[in-house]
Amino acid sequence: MRRWRINAKLVDAKDRKRSQKDLEGAIRAALKPIPGIELAFGFDRPIWFNLLGPDVDTLSSLTQAFAAKVAKVRGIADLETSDKAANPALSIRLNNDAAADLGITVQQVGATVRPLLAGDTISYWLGPDGQNYEVNVQLSKDRRQLASDLGNLYLTTNKRGPDGQMRMVPLRQVAELVESTSPQIIKRQDLQRRVGIYANVEGRPAGDVGTEVQKIASEMTLPPGYRLEAAGQQQDMQESFQAAVAALGLAIIFIYLILASQFASFTQPIAIMASLPFSLIGVFLALLLTGTTLNIFSIIGFIMLMGLVTKNAILLVDFANRSRRAGAALTDALLTAGQVRLRPILMTTAAMIGGMLPLALGLGDGGEQQAPMGRAIIGGVITSTMLTLIVVPVIYTYLDGWQQRRIARRERRHAATLPAPRGADD
Repeated sequence: MRRWRINAKLVDAKDRKRSQKDLEGAIRAALKPIPGIELAFGFDRPIWFNLLGPDVDTLSSLTQAFAAKVAKVRGIADLETSDKAANPALSIRLNNDAAADLGITVQQVGATVRPLLAGDTISYWLGPDGQNYEVNVQLSKDRRQLASDLGNLYLTTNKRGPDGQMRMVPLRQVAELVESTSPQIIKRQDLQRRVGIYANVEGRPAGDVGTEVQKIASEMTLPPGYRLEAAGQQQDMQESFQAAVAALGLAIIFIYLILASQFASFTQPIAIMASLPFSLIGVFLALLLTGTTLNIFSIIGFIMLMGLVTKNAILLVDFANRSRRAGAALTDALLTAGQVRLRPILMTTAAMIGGMLPLALGLGDGGEQQAPMGRAIIGGVITSTMLTLIVVPVIYTYLDGWQQRRIARRERRHAATLPAPRGADD
């Protein structure tokens, strides 16, 4: 089977009406009726799994079974495996007894056959035009066309003839030529044979399709010594998601520690960070309304949101603390904080939305790839701003009441342990 590679350069997005995915779908639909064509777009495909094991035939059967199940997943396109049909070949099987009697080794046969058939550069010739040309030693084409021509090649032995010269024997006298096959490509990983299964995604998010394929891989029963593992973009997405979750957890811990040190309290940071879960509502709503998937860029946007969302709560809590230190009651301090800080909160929120709007629209080449980050930030900022003005004061009130009750209980216990004043019983 002959393979062709065609590079198509698209014009700017503003000069065409169809996206790259639309064009890929149109090409697939146009070439699908043609038999014998295996179509594949791109090199680093979203779905990529490797099957590793020791035996070639077992790998081939397992690959076919796995590929058949993957092909049924909705959204899979351009499914392909690296397990290709073997090429026809001729194997030279040396007769060990006859070869040993004549002093012929396997290395000698290979060293003789290779240059005569494939050619060997032995020197260079300086032509009249001043260019150096390679001088190759090779049999003429009429002597290397048939399989029988290979048996007529002569080998040097360690036996001398009547004339004292080393005897020459044809290859067919010491070896048998057998028709066989050889693999087109041999891939190895971790000292094992490897077969790759690749596929593109059409009409569905790559993450959803990859999750289904991963489930199929985990449910497959493999013989001992064989394993299936994700690679390519699938592996990169799994590692990136794990790293993003770890970064999210560390960010929450560091934010809490910084707030606790700044406010000199372990409870007030809880009220401030209570607005973080509510930003998720806006994130998911924004992704749902815009038809955007939850990917690494939207996760990065949520990590950025943690600093933006806590900023609004910090303004409320800090102003309320100042009012209370000035002698205001808890309710009055919170009401005043909401009224005074409403304007700067709305101003910073509007500035953030305006700054993220071009990114969320996905303008320019490649802009649609980073658009989920802007959409996640805009949705999270809007909902967190609306809910922060309500939720944070309520949680602040409950935490303050709990703290006051805890202080009162501690003072009562301390008073109960003090000794009675002298003369109290007189």
